[in-house]
Amino acid sequence: MTESKPQDLYRETVFLPTTSFPMRGSLPKREPEMLARWAEQKLDDSLLEQAQGRQVFMLHDGPPYANGHLHIGHALNKILKDVINRAHRMSGYGIHYVPGWDCHGLPIEWKIEEEYRKRGQDKDSVPVLQFRAECRAYAQKWLDIQAAEFRRLGVQAEWARRYATMDFSSEAAIAGEIGRFLLNGLLYRGLRPVMWSPVEKTALAEAEIEYRDHESTAIHVAFPVIHDPTPAHALEDVSAVIWTTTPWTIPANRAIAYGPDITYAVVRVDDVADGALLEPESKVLVAEDLIEPFCKAAGVNAHHVLYTLPGHALKGAVCAHPLRGQGYDFDVPVLPGDHVTTEAGTGLVHTAPAHGEDDFNLGRQHGLEITELVMDDGRYADWVPLFAGQHVFKAAEPVCTALEDVMRHAAQEGQAPAGLVARATLVHSYPHSWRSRAPIIYRATPQWFIRMDGEGALRKRALAALDDVTFVPAQSRNRLTSMVEGRPDWCISRQRAWGVPIAVFVEKRTGEVLRDAAVMKRVVDAFAAEGADAWYASPASRFLGEGRNPDDYEQVFDIVDVWFESGSTHAFVLGHGDMPFPADVYLEGSDQHRGWFQSSLLESVGTKGIAPFRTLVTNGFVLDEQGRKMSKSLGNVIAPQDVNDSLGADILRLWVMNSDTNEDLRIGKDILKQQGELYRRLRNTLRWLLGALDGFAEDERVAYDDLPELERWVLHRLGELGGLVARAVETHEWVGVYPALHGFCAADLSAFYFDVRKDTIYCDAASSLKRRAARTVLDHLHRCLCAWLAPVLVFTAEEAWLARPGTTQSIHLQPFPDIPAQWHQPALEDRWATLRGVRRIITTEIEAARRDGVVGSSLQAAVTLPLSEDEATAFGDVDWCELAIVSQVDISIEAGSASIYLDTSGDAQGAPHGGPVIRAATGHKCARCWKVLEEVGTVPAHPQLCLRCADVVQGRA
Repeated sequence: MTESKPQDLYRETVFLPTTSFPMRGSLPKREPEMLARWAEQKLDDSLLEQAQGRQVFMLHDGPPYANGHLHIGHALNKILKDVINRAHRMSGYGIHYVPGWDCHGLPIEWKIEEEYRKRGQDKDSVPVLQFRAECRAYAQKWLDIQAAEFRRLGVQAEWARRYATMDFSSEAAIAGEIGRFLLNGLLYRGLRPVMWSPVEKTALAEAEIEYRDHESTAIHVAFPVIHDPTPAHALEDVSAVIWTTTPWTIPANRAIAYGPDITYAVVRVDDVADGALLEPESKVLVAEDLIEPFCKAAGVNAHHVLYTLPGHALKGAVCAHPLRGQGYDFDVPVLPGDHVTTEAGTGLVHTAPAHGEDDFNLGRQHGLEITELVMDDGRYADWVPLFAGQHVFKAAEPVCTALEDVMRHAAQEGQAPAGLVARATLVHSYPHSWRSRAPIIYRATPQWFIRMDGEGALRKRALAALDDVTFVPAQSRNRLTSMVEGRPDWCISRQRAWGVPIAVFVEKRTGEVLRDAAVMKRVVDAFAAEGADAWYASPASRFLGEGRNPDDYEQVFDIVDVWFESGSTHAFVLGHGDMPFPADVYLEGSDQHRGWFQSSLLESVGTKGIAPFRTLVTNGFVLDEQGRKMSKSLGNVIAPQDVNDSLGADILRLWVMNSDTNEDLRIGKDILKQQGELYRRLRNTLRWLLGALDGFAEDERVAYDDLPELERWVLHRLGELGGLVARAVETHEWVGVYPALHGFCAADLSAFYFDVRKDTIYCDAASSLKRRAARTVLDHLHRCLCAWLAPVLVFTAEEAWLARPGTTQSIHLQPFPDIPAQWHQPALEDRWATLRGVRRIITTEIEAARRDGVVGSSLQAAVTLPLSEDEATAFGDVDWCELAIVSQVDISIEAGSASIYLDTSGDAQGAPHGGPVIRAATGHKCARCWKVLEEVGTVPAHPQLCLRCADVVQGRA
């Protein structure tokens, strides 16, 4: 037989860790199994039952769009919401989280039309109700897929109670909200420029716009002055020169704007470069500050200034359109405009009231004609002189050709310059539809608007409502406030079919919208019973009621902006039953300051007079590891489904909570690998706790006052973390919480406390006060860590919680532990920071001794620890053998020496004492605890054990 090694004889007497909690998480396999178990146990029902009678915390879900699989931004946002909800539930609140979906709108229409194109089917030949039914089925398909993907991420919600904007009840509520704006006078139809997509043939909201680099043709154009109001005839034979990057708007020009406080100059051209379009002796009007860049652009080599005049001297001036005589025979007044600057161009601004907000406002102020020259597909209308039928994005060449022709004609006739002065190419940031990626235009069309100013003072009331809202992070307040301050009237109409119609009537004779509460009630009732399809399937008489002739009214079929729909969700989710209004929190990405946050604010203030949220929480965007946007073409897309399948949802959730979600986040394979390593450390902490707690019983528990100082320090640190979690619950500011929790597990527990207490837990007698005290603290650690990790590591925390024998109820039904006030001991924090500092110095010296071959392991070391008298008083009584994990420590008190571990700078002192000295411990190695001690061998019955181990073994015999 093989002779047993000495340590093998006593292996069974050592309390080695034992647990069923495995080292490997195997999350992709275990997480779906746990979801199935929760469903079988009806955990969601238990959570709802638990919520009864509690104060409700309401986080209202901003609806994602039901189109396609979830992307990483969805995962980030939903995980953040889930963490906040779970943490509030475990803090004693009732949670009713109703997930929602945005189901109407253009992207779904496009998908259905795409299928038509593949089949060669004409969309216009499809009955509108059939088209809407196909859109509804498509949205439902993706709603179901996304719901399953959210659940796989561990998101807990009232899934059976989910809302969708296409639900009949939702469509009725949205129509009702439109009706409230109709009846309170804020809804009107007007002609004004809106952002228009020629590709999608509809108006777009600001939130549907993205800015991309675009190459434009920039032109300088001369407008001859035909009425000179100056006393000295300074503008005689002079042409005002404008600059624009949209040559296609020249046919719509109806004015030129000047700055009243800008100084202008009449410049005489003396010499020009080859190819220049201006002739010598030409006279042009530009801002004095912009003469040099103008001359450079126009090829003017030499010039001199004939006159300078203040902007207000231009009042009353009139120009001719450069294409005068070719269908553009109207006058072009020169008008003062506050928006005119000298940052670029000529200081004179081309004004086309149908194609720009400033242009429109100036035109309305001065009664200019608002022309409708561009059709919904971006082509000039058939009645537009010279350019009929041409697309505006292909109009630069024909417009420039026409303007160059008239310029050459003016030169030949000896007339003031008229037409093209200069042409260049400019690459600049330009608005595009984020769906089609195509550039958009500003186009004046009859649309339905919600009035921001004037009657109802919606802007003023919305800004006032924001004064009572908390913003997380705080700086995001400025962004939303500035957007509300500067936005135009809200255009809510879209020229599409899949959505909630703006269900109103307009009297044909007067053009006035019908504002009748009874009509709106009939509309809402019909939508509630049959959905918004009722508007298309029913005769107008059904809604108008008796006493009105349907022939006298126009039935409006524009659908409402999807941002209005999602902004109305508070109306059909909140304020009913157990769903309080306003919500405690709205949480979305930073882009929603111009989207859902803003539309919800305006919609709620417009119909209810208050904001629908008490707090707005904003998260950043997700970028790749190099800080780039994710793109299929770059191959840097990280899909949450792939992370679930390869690493597990808990890793993705940990990434979210370890990130600074107030800023843009980064993700990639290396970052996820790092999160996997952080997860492994947390899991190992939980595993060691569970193993060391094997067999723990309540009769082991030690009262706080009887705990050793080290255990009381651990509880103090635990209390600090509890306070950090509690503050995050209260403020919704979670950045830094889980990195701090990981740091505690890695540095305070695994690298220190567990290391120090392993000997006690493994080798002390079961009845030892120190061992019982340590296991008492380990029990607190397990309960607190499982609870605090549960909102994030929803699967792992459950697994670690149920790994304690006798535990059957889910961690997600537990509250956060109450932290006793007596755990708070700041003095221990300072003292143990010093002690750990001394320990680090000792362990550094031990490592040097190992490298030099003096010792093999730390338990083979003996330490001489010099201390000053002050240091000896402060911590000479510490068990340094235990703390440094060595076998022998000799304290050497150096009388009169200066302290090196304590700050005694104000005291008179001698030279500093030396540092720790390491030597090999004398004696023999204990076969059970491995300490090297002189006492080993003094117990005849157990000659290979130290006194402590011999007593334990004999006591267990």
